[in-house]
Amino acid sequence: MSQTVLVEKNERGYMKIILHRPEKRNAVSYQLMEEFEAALDQAAQDNDVKVVVITGYGDRAFCSGGDLAEFHSLYTEEESYGMLSKMGAILYKLAVFKKPTIALLNGSAVGGGCEIASACDFRLAKSGVKLGFVQASLGITTGWGGASILLEKIPYQSAMKLLLNGTIYTAEAAKELGFIDEVIQGDLEEWERFVDTILTREVGVLMAYKNLLINKWEETDLKGRMEMESRQCAKLWETDAHHQAVDSFLNKTK
Repeated sequence: MSQTVLVEKNERGYMKIILHRPEKRNAVSYQLMEEFEAALDQAAQDNDVKVVVITGYGDRAFCSGGDLAEFHSLYTEEESYGMLSKMGAILYKLAVFKKPTIALLNGSAVGGGCEIASACDFRLAKSGVKLGFVQASLGITTGWGGASILLEKIPYQSAMKLLLNGTIYTAEAAKELGFIDEVIQGDLEEWERFVDTILTREVGVLMAYKNLLINKWEETDLKGRMEMESRQCAKLWETDAHHQAVDSFLNKTK
């Protein structure tokens, strides 16, 4: 079985965690969940790693969200909640990761892909990349806690527009809404300029500042709010509207 997550450590002090399911546009599967969490644990324990970068393999997709073909077999509220809460716990771990994190959108980010990006401290995207919280178009809400995280990161009017519209935006339009921090116009590797100064700082300093943010989210029970979000999505998951929307989408892609 091939790896669904690749790890690359750079001598400058950052580690890339690469979602690696190119045949599925880097969609999240159960195997990817396990390997993604293991990679986060590896980065957390490595004192030489100052910054963690989450990106997708290739140039087509950052992450297309959950693998609908794999998760469509989940029909009831309880069945879906098992999957949603599992990935939600991993996203919480990413959100409160003790070192700075960056989502590097090398390609499209759809649905859960945007939830993963929202859990990172910064979001950089290649010019022209398309992204969107499209869950509303599938008859559900964000299920991994992404909305709760998003509402912590950008003005609520912008967050609600992204969530309620459930449509696709360009990286440039998403930057205007505050979701994308920087649009990369040239070679994708130019993203490194964003962290040039950060990488010169002591890891203890970076972790101390991140800890201030983590303390705030622990005090306001971000974890509990994310879990409630997963439960809410699970209720909608078992509705006919959701299953019909997914059937329609899968039939279009065949």
